[in-house]
Amino acid sequence: MLSTPALATSLLSIGELARRTGLSVSAIRFYEARGLVTAIRTGGNQRRFPRADIRRLSFALIAQQLGLTLAEIERELATLPKGRAPTRSDWQAISTRIRGALEARLRMLERTRELLDGCIGCGCLSLDRCVLYNRGDKAARGGAGPRYLLGDRAQDFADPPVPGKARQLARAQPRLVTPRPVAPRR
Repeated sequence: MLSTPALATSLLSIGELARRTGLSVSAIRFYEARGLVTAIRTGGNQRRFPRADIRRLSFALIAQQLGLTLAEIERELATLPKGRAPTRSDWQAISTRIRGALEARLRMLERTRELLDGCIGCGCLSLDRCVLYNRGDKAARGGAGPRYLLGDRAQDFADPPVPGKARQLARAQPRLVTPRPVAPRR
């Protein structure tokens, strides 16, 4: 409960916090229930939040845009001090910790961008039938989802070699010849 007038003026109502952060009141209540922010109750049982919670909730919004999960956001906010605004060094420590996760996401997005043109360009748009990227749906061995976009490679799903069969198969396979372009007749 509030005990001093100075403390009361440095606190925000849930509506004021919603206006400052752009979050709905229900979203703030959700984050409060998850422990990301902590309200102080007035004598009339109204919620009041420290101004520092503007930064905590703003971080949660930005972190979501960066692709962090709620669990990752909770873990990072748990490292910040309660009852005072985080310092520059507090934020730098969080930045250092999440940098690796962000770089991994960036690498995945770059791989996706590189593979997307080839996949869409072939026209089949079928991960279970694509002879170019997933012959025989071997990627299903790696689990659900777009395995190659998640970082798996085709060789991760290669059939195990059968002793003595390699030479037989090599001789039995027809040789593919790339046709040469023929000049048009005049």
